[in-house]
Amino acid sequence: MSNGCSGLGRVLVTVAAALVSVSTTDSESWGPPGVQYGQLGETIVLLCPGVAPGTLVSWHRAEGHALLETSRSELGLGQQELVLERVDSQDEGTYICQSQDGDTRGSVTLQLGHPPSRPMVSCRASDYENFSCSWSPSRVSGLPTRYITSYRKKIILGTERGRPALSAEPRPCLPELPGATRCVVHGSEFWSQYRINVTEVNPLGASARLLDVSMQSILRPDPPQGLRVEPVPGAPRRLLVRWAYPNSWPLQPHFLLKFRLQYRPVRHLTWSMVEPSGLEEVITDAVAGLPHAVRVSARDFLDAGTWSDWSEEAWGTPSPVLVTSGPSTRPIERPAETETQTQVHTKVQAQTEMKPERHVLPEPSLQPDSQPLMDHRDPLEQVAVVTSLGVFSFVGLAAGALVLLLWLRLRGNRKGAAPKPGFLAPMVQVKTMPGFGHLYLRIQIIRRKTIFSLKKFTL
Repeated sequence: MSNGCSGLGRVLVTVAAALVSVSTTDSESWGPPGVQYGQLGETIVLLCPGVAPGTLVSWHRAEGHALLETSRSELGLGQQELVLERVDSQDEGTYICQSQDGDTRGSVTLQLGHPPSRPMVSCRASDYENFSCSWSPSRVSGLPTRYITSYRKKIILGTERGRPALSAEPRPCLPELPGATRCVVHGSEFWSQYRINVTEVNPLGASARLLDVSMQSILRPDPPQGLRVEPVPGAPRRLLVRWAYPNSWPLQPHFLLKFRLQYRPVRHLTWSMVEPSGLEEVITDAVAGLPHAVRVSARDFLDAGTWSDWSEEAWGTPSPVLVTSGPSTRPIERPAETETQTQVHTKVQAQTEMKPERHVLPEPSLQPDSQPLMDHRDPLEQVAVVTSLGVFSFVGLAAGALVLLLWLRLRGNRKGAAPKPGFLAPMVQVKTMPGFGHLYLRIQIIRRKTIFSLKKFTL
C-alpha cells in the first residue's frame, strides 16, 4: 500500500511539472513581448510577428549589416518563418523581418540556454520545532528560472509492513523573501519525517528534486553565544570560560544541548578539547603569561543530528603569578641582573639573621655512597640454601647415572653382544616391580661386587 502511495505521489509530481512546463513556456509569462527562448544546439524557428501567412519576408540582424537571403527564410514551414539549425551563443540577438513591399516590419529577440536540471537541496533544523531547506541549481541554464517548493508529512497508514506513507495534501514551503533560495517549515514535529519537493522551472521545461528528511538527522543547532574568557585570580594556569545557549534554541528547552570547548595558546596551531557538563568550564592547564583563544560548539544532548559550527573565538590571558608575604599579596620581584654574587650572599645572610633559629632537618644526598652494602642475611637461611642445593645435586647425579646405565644396556642389545654372566641380570625381574626397580638394582650390584671381592680375597 505504501509503495502504491509513493508511486502515486511521483506521478502527481510529474503531472504537475508537465502542467507547469506547458503553462510557463509562453514567452510573455517570462519576459517582455517579442522574446523567444530556445535550447543551445537545437533547431529554432522564428516567426515574423504581424505578417499574414504566405507573405514573403526578408530577415536581417539588428546589430549586423549582412542581410539573410529570402531563400533561407523559405526553409521553414511558411515563407514568414526563419529556420536556424544547431544554434549557438552567436545566434542570440534581435532579428528584424520585413515584407517585400515594405509595409510590414517586425522583430524577434532570441535568447538561448539549457533546460532546467534537478536542483541540489539540503535541509537543516536549528531547533526541534522548525526546519529550513535551501537549494541551488546543479547547472546554470542561462534563462529566467523559478522554483516551486512544497512538503508533505509522512504518516503511518497501518499497512502490513508499517512503512510510512505520504499525507494526502502537500503544503507550500514559502521562501522568506521573493527570489530567495531558502524556505522554512514552521511547527514541525521532532519525531516525524517529511518529503520535500523543489521544482526548477524555466521557459524550456521543469525538473523536480524529491528529498526525504527526518528531524532527528538534520538537527544542527546554531553556535553558542556570549562566549567570555576570564582569568582566575591567584591561578596562573587557569581560565574561566562562560557561554550561553543560542538565541534560536527555545529558552526553556525540552531537549538540552551539550557542548565541546577548544582552546590553544597564541602562536600554537594545535587545539586542546574538553567536553564541559554545563555552561562554564575552568581550563586548568593554560600556559602562564600567554593569551589563549577559545571557541565552543553545541549538539543535541542525545546525539541527534550533528555538531554546530564553532562560535567566534574569544581571547583571555591567565592572571600573573602572585606570592603571599604576611597580610599583603604582591607579584614576585626578581633581582636585577647586574647584582653581584657578593650582594646576593649578603642579602641572604641578613635575611637569615633576622629570622629565629630553628632546627633544620638534613636534606637527603643525591651523591652515590662509596661504602659497600653489609650482608644482613640470616645464618639459618644460608644453611637451608646450601642443604637444598645438596639435595638437588644428589638427585641430578642419580638421574644421570640411571640414564647412562640404560643407554649402555640398549647399546649392547643393538650390537647383538651377550651380556656378562650375572651382570645386570636382575633387571629382567625388576621391570615388574614399579617404584622399587632402581633401589633393587643398586642392592643387587653391591651384593655381586661384595661376593666377588670375598672370593678373590679367600683365594
